[in-house]
Amino acid sequence: MLGIEDKYVWLAYVLCIASALLCVVYSLLMRNRGQDKVQQQDIKWTAEEKKVEKEL
Repeated sequence: MLGIEDKYVWLAYVLCIASALLCVVYSLLMRNRGQDKVQQQDIKWTAEEKKVEKEL
């Protein structure tokens, strides 16, 4: 097959292509997921950060 006589080398090529395809499928499935929900401590941190920036 394509000049590759060793089955383990052929298997390595097939697994590389399969893993690349799996990465593409995974990214297509996960691309529209929302971000994590905003925590209350994140809101407090942002407010504190804006306050510090205004003081500077």
